Amino acid sequence: MTEPHDGDPPPGLDLTTAEWGMWQAFRNGSTHDLRTSHPQRNDPSGPYAWGPERSVRARVVALLLLDGPPAQPGRVAALKLNGVHITGTLDLAGGNIEPYVELKNCRFEREVLLPEAQFTTLRLVGCALPRLEAARLRTEGDLHLPRCVVEHGIRLTDAHIGTDLLLNQLIVRRDRRGMSISADGLTVAQDFQADMIESYGELSLRGAQIGVSLSLRGSRLRNPYGRRALNAPQLTVERSLYLTAGGVSTYSSGSTPPYGTASTPTRGTRIQRFECEGGIRLDDGRIGDAIDFDQARFIMENDQELSLRRVQTPELRFLGERPQRGRVILSGARVVNLVDKSVSWPGPGGLTMAGFSYECLIPRGHFPLARRLEWVAAATPEYAPEPYEMLANTMRASGEDADAREVQLAKQRRRRETLPLAGKVWGYLQDWTVAYGYRPGRAAVWMAVLWAVGSVFFAHNRPEALKPGESPNWNASLYTLDLLIPVIDLGMDGYWRPDGAVQWASIVMILLGWVLATAVATGASRLLRRQ
Repeated sequence: MTEPHDGDPPPGLDLTTAEWGMWQAFRNGSTHDLRTSHPQRNDPSGPYAWGPERSVRARVVALLLLDGPPAQPGRVAALKLNGVHITGTLDLAGGNIEPYVELKNCRFEREVLLPEAQFTTLRLVGCALPRLEAARLRTEGDLHLPRCVVEHGIRLTDAHIGTDLLLNQLIVRRDRRGMSISADGLTVAQDFQADMIESYGELSLRGAQIGVSLSLRGSRLRNPYGRRALNAPQLTVERSLYLTAGGVSTYSSGSTPPYGTASTPTRGTRIQRFECEGGIRLDDGRIGDAIDFDQARFIMENDQELSLRRVQTPELRFLGERPQRGRVILSGARVVNLVDKSVSWPGPGGLTMAGFSYECLIPRGHFPLARRLEWVAAATPEYAPEPYEMLANTMRASGEDADAREVQLAKQRRRRETLPLAGKVWGYLQDWTVAYGYRPGRAAVWMAVLWAVGSVFFAHNRPEALKPGESPNWNASLYTLDLLIPVIDLGMDGYWRPDGAVQWASIVMILLGWVLATAVATGASRLLRRQ
C-alpha cells in the first residue's frame, strides 16, 4: 500500500468505478449509494440481478476496514454503503475494525465471516446474505441486523455486544444443523431486541446473559424440523423477557424506522402476536422482573413442551392462548406474582407443576375458585398434595381463609380416590359428617338431627327399668344424648333395659355417636396440625 497520507489504493488493485466511489466515500465518511430509480430493483432479496455498476469486491471492503486510507481533513472515515452488491467472501475473522460500519440494503454473494473480530459499531440494515458467521465477535457499541434476510443461519456463539443487539424484522432460515440463530453464551450489555422476526429452525440462547431486557414481541418462531423452536436454558435477563404481541410502526412513505420497531404503537402500526411452532425451553432461567406471555400462541406436538423448569422470576404473566397440544412444565419454578387467565392454561395432562411455588395470584378476568381447582387437577393426573398445599397457603396468606379450606377439602377428596375400599368408606364418612374437619359446623347439625330423631323415638318407645323404683325419672332427650356422647356418662343409659326395636335403636345411636366423635376428633387434629 502507498504511504498513509497519500490515500490512494495500493498499486495493482485496479478499482472499478463502483469501488473507486466507495474508496472516496470511505475517506469522506459519506454514504456510497448505488440504488437505482426503480424501487423493485433495489430489493436485496429480489429476483433482479445487480450488475458490475453496483458491485464491489469483498476484498476491497476488507482492505478499507482493516487497513484503509486516512480520512480527508476534517472528516471521520466510515464505511457507509446503500444498495451495493458485495461479491466474494467478506472475511474479517480476527480483525480489529475501528471505522464505523453501516451497510443498508446490500446484497452479499457469499457468507460474511466475522469470528473473533472486534468492531466499534456494526450495522447491517435490510441486507441479504447467505450466512453470518460471528462466533466470539466483540463490539464496543451496537450490533444491528434489522430487516436482514439470512438464508443459512447466524452464529453468535460467545459473542459480546457492548450495548444493544437489534434483530427486529429479521428473517433467518436454518443451517445444516437445523439452527437459525446459534447464540449460546451470548452476552449483551443492554437490550436484546428481536421483535417481529421470522425464525425457521432452532433459536438457541443457552447460557446467554442480557443486561436489560430481551424482547421477542410479535415474532414467529417455527421449527418443524426439530423439537424446539427456542432453546434458552440458563438464560439470565436482568429485567424482563417479552414473548408477547408487538407491532411495527410505518412511516407515510411505507418504510420502517431505520433500526427497528417503535417503542409505542402509533397510527398505522402493524400488530401481531408472538407465535411459536415448536417447543420452548427456558429451564433454570433467571429473569429479574418478569416473563411475559401476553397474547402468545404456542403450537406444539404432543411430545413438545413449553418448559419453565426451575425458572426464577418475580412475575410470570401467563396470558396467552391455550395450547391445544404439548405440555406446559412449571416443575420447580419459583415466582412471586402469578398473573394468569383461566382460559390460558392447558387441560388435564397438559400441565405439570410439581414443586412450583408462587406467593400471590393475580387473575385477569373471571377465575373462580372452582376453575382454580380444575387448574390444579389438570396439573396432577396422579394425586400429588403439593399443588393443593401451595394454593391453600397462597389463599390463606391473602386472607381468603374460606377458599383455603375449600382447597384443603378438595385435596382430601382427591386423595380419597387413591385409597383402598376401607379408606374410601371412612373418607366418605368424614366428608359427609364434618367435611374432613374443614366444616366443623356440620358436626353440630348431625348431632342435633340424631338427638331430635332419638328423642322422638324413645319418647314413644320407653325401655323398661332395670330396678323399678330405683331408676331416675324418664327423660327421652337426656337418654338419647347419653347414648350419642361416648365416654361421658350422663347417668341415664345404665338404668334401663332396652329390648327389641328399642335395643337396636340404642345400638345405632351409640355407633353413630362414636363415628361422629371420631370424625370430629380427626378433623380437629388436622386443623390443629395445619395451624
